[in-house]
Amino acid sequence: MIDPHPLLEPLRELHDMIRDAVVIAAQRQDPGALSLVERDAEGDTVYKVDAISEAVLIPFFERLSREHSFVLIAEGLPGGQLVYPKGADESTAAWRIIMDPIDGTRGIMYEKRSAWILTGVAPNRGSATGLQDIVLAIQTEIPVVKQHLSDQVWAVKDQYVKAIRHNRLTGKAAPLRLRPSRAQTIAHGFAMIARFFPGGRRELAEIDDEIVTAALGSAQPGKAQCFEDQYISTGGQLFELMAGHDRFVADLRPLIPMKPMNSLLCCHPYDLSCALIATELGIIVTDGLGHSLNAPLDTHTNVAWIGYANEDIRQQIEPLLQASLRKRGWI
Repeated sequence: MIDPHPLLEPLRELHDMIRDAVVIAAQRQDPGALSLVERDAEGDTVYKVDAISEAVLIPFFERLSREHSFVLIAEGLPGGQLVYPKGADESTAAWRIIMDPIDGTRGIMYEKRSAWILTGVAPNRGSATGLQDIVLAIQTEIPVVKQHLSDQVWAVKDQYVKAIRHNRLTGKAAPLRLRPSRAQTIAHGFAMIARFFPGGRRELAEIDDEIVTAALGSAQPGKAQCFEDQYISTGGQLFELMAGHDRFVADLRPLIPMKPMNSLLCCHPYDLSCALIATELGIIVTDGLGHSLNAPLDTHTNVAWIGYANEDIRQQIEPLLQASLRKRGWI
């Protein structure tokens, strides 16, 4: 019998609390109220909807620290992290917990699309701890108000992946089967390069078109070779790969040669804290160069990543993508 991770059930409880708090607030607010700017934080903007999750976090982790020692890493914390129990030395903590309480803020605050709560847990190796050290990952869907179903999936490294679909009207949950696409080509499937925000969108679109044309040939009049879905949530993108909806996703924003380099809003390690779940399901997740994905567990490192539903898709796309990036001097 496999023993559950000691932080699994407490963190699942936290995810449920955040999900419910955000949905209840959205039900009570006027449309657009949650999109008001709460404050401008280093690296990103904090909106009213983000403040709802923050109000849940600190009291929860203070209670959790009565039984566990850990370093909590998340945006909005002083210096990007807090050590628990309070006053303890960071080196004595058992775990490092990296979290994005709401990934997909911009979609959920306008009630356009689900957001996700993302959490990864790694044994504490100090500042050397990276994404590859994560041994437990949990992600939970925050649905829009008109949606009564919410998915939750978690993984323990080298052991198992489990998923449920929660009905927030009845409070009941049922097992959910996730299976990445087994298609051997991106033809007639969803495949995309992320270009969510102004800055570099023209170049990213050119790369996207170049890859698709090289892989599938020129488009026929009135027909689409493949499709894209600009889901402004890294956790959401990974889930679409897990569920078999998408076949290829690339977020190359940190590779764009811009000055200053931090002028673009990019993906950060907390956005990828649940990449473990995808890889445990067989999805191939690499960095922007095609190597194994890794990054320090912090709130500021810009991370490029690429996800392939299976090895056949990788073999079709990766050489074309790398050739396109090299041609432009991006790698």
